[in-house]
Amino acid sequence: MYQHLPSFVLGFHGCDREIGEAVLTGEPLQPSTNDYDWLGQGIYFWENSPERALSYAESIKRYKKRGKGAIKSPYVIGVVLDLGLCFNLTEEGALLELKGAYALLEATAGATGNALPINRPGFEGDLDLLKRHLDCAVFENMHAARAKLGFPSYQTVRSPFNEGVELYPGTSFREKTHIQICVREISCIKGYFRPLNDDGGLFQP
Repeated sequence: MYQHLPSFVLGFHGCDREIGEAVLTGEPLQPSTNDYDWLGQGIYFWENSPERALSYAESIKRYKKRGKGAIKSPYVIGVVLDLGLCFNLTEEGALLELKGAYALLEATAGATGNALPINRPGFEGDLDLLKRHLDCAVFENMHAARAKLGFPSYQTVRSPFNEGVELYPGTSFREKTHIQICVREISCIKGYFRPLNDDGGLFQP
């Protein structure tokens, strides 16, 4: 009963300026359908962090092999989200369900003689294994199993992600740690906006 999050959440999406401007005038964002998307298929947002969304877009511009499609002018748009029925990986129940989904996928792979997918580096020097083939398969397997059993579909997925080098020796805090949201149902998106700075000026002119 506590999987329905009762308040709106602000998310931020890093993209090319041309795409961002098109979305702000009514074009929909397209869901990501890569087989390595770490939370499964959907539209991805950084929770409450336009800075992280911008740094991602800037990294795609520098390293074109990291993303799908070129980014010429890094840009950030904001979104108001109603997370609805949320698979929230800060909750123990969700973590146990995901563990069970992996066990089911592992059993299926063993029965069919297929190898499990593997999480792999997305680029040279990637220690975070950004090509999450295994994780994506586990999430998609979970969603398919819920549908087969007649359970309600999760509308969003929310999870922390530890990324980057440690902030200082001996800590588990990382310089790029963030919370990411994967929107699976477009109805959860209530509107887009241009982010602002604290002084009221545009985050990006």
